[in-house]
Amino acid sequence: MEHPENDEAYKGLVVNAGIEQPSAVNPYLKGRKRPKRAELSVNDYVEGILKGDVTILSQAVTLVESVLPQHFALAQEVIEKCLPYSGNSIRIGISGVPGAGKSTSIDAFGIHVLEEKGGKLAVLAIDPSSEKTKGSILGDKTRMEKLTIHPKSFIRPSPTAGSLGGVARKTRETIVLCEAAGFDKIFVETVGVGQSETAVHSMVDFFLLLQVAGTGDELQGIKRGIMEMADGIVINKCDGDNVERSNLAAAHFRNALHLFPLPESGWAPQVLTYSGFYGLGIKEIWDMVYEYMDFVKANGYFQYRRNEQNKYWMYESINEQLRNSFYQNEQICKMLQLKEQQILCGQQTSFVAAKELLDLYYNQKENF
Repeated sequence: MEHPENDEAYKGLVVNAGIEQPSAVNPYLKGRKRPKRAELSVNDYVEGILKGDVTILSQAVTLVESVLPQHFALAQEVIEKCLPYSGNSIRIGISGVPGAGKSTSIDAFGIHVLEEKGGKLAVLAIDPSSEKTKGSILGDKTRMEKLTIHPKSFIRPSPTAGSLGGVARKTRETIVLCEAAGFDKIFVETVGVGQSETAVHSMVDFFLLLQVAGTGDELQGIKRGIMEMADGIVINKCDGDNVERSNLAAAHFRNALHLFPLPESGWAPQVLTYSGFYGLGIKEIWDMVYEYMDFVKANGYFQYRRNEQNKYWMYESINEQLRNSFYQNEQICKMLQLKEQQILCGQQTSFVAAKELLDLYYNQKENF
């Protein structure tokens, strides 16, 4: 590249051409083809999962999360064959405000229950995706230092990819795969207090809400309705100078819970304090969880809730497949661009455009 500074008009100023940069590609890799991973059949996936092979389980979860139509069909076959071996676990949803220590708490809870109760633990962390880049950090497991290296644990972060409903359905299917692989304890960590809690609540047996003292969330929690879903509330970081504030916050939450009617389960949610950093109060939390499980199994609510959840996810699956069928239709995709332009130019309202698109879709189905 010629530099304009070398022109006669700029006497006394010379810019050298510089050193030619080497190629960014390793020349020794030329001609070497990367070996393709062997494609597994449905039976390969199912056999590997039932044997507890974590590698094949991870590949199956990736298959479930794939948006490719051919992967969807294969994943549904795998899930269907694993379904008879699922359902034998405690499913716990964990939510809380940002900074409440969800990941750190999961690490402490998980190690405690594995050491005290044995068995295997799967952690499914829903990680928010950027609206701009569509990417996710997927770094929750970096704060689960002990569980990451524990031989009986499986940690799987999943991106929301802009659709909380979609990732929730995939998380629900991942739970089935993990249970078939022998994991008898499932943690589902949410992205934080928001709309994802409703979806997570519809797939777990016990919903735990983490809070911290002094953030003003005593009233915010009530306004969001998140407390209505909680089966237990835990005030984290109850240590050092924060003990008094944590106990005061716990008292506020107990008073607030009296304003709500008794849940359908008949269980009165408890409020506890603990320190995730120092590992204080973890046993009491697990005692609460197992007390709840015994309570709802005795009064029949446990099986009732699981049946209601299965019914809920049937309707959610119908809604999602109808949505995908609509947006993957070739004629609809072409017409969408035209309708967008007409709306932007003021030639048509958004409601009329939507009706015409739906009419086109329905007519296609009728003719078919």
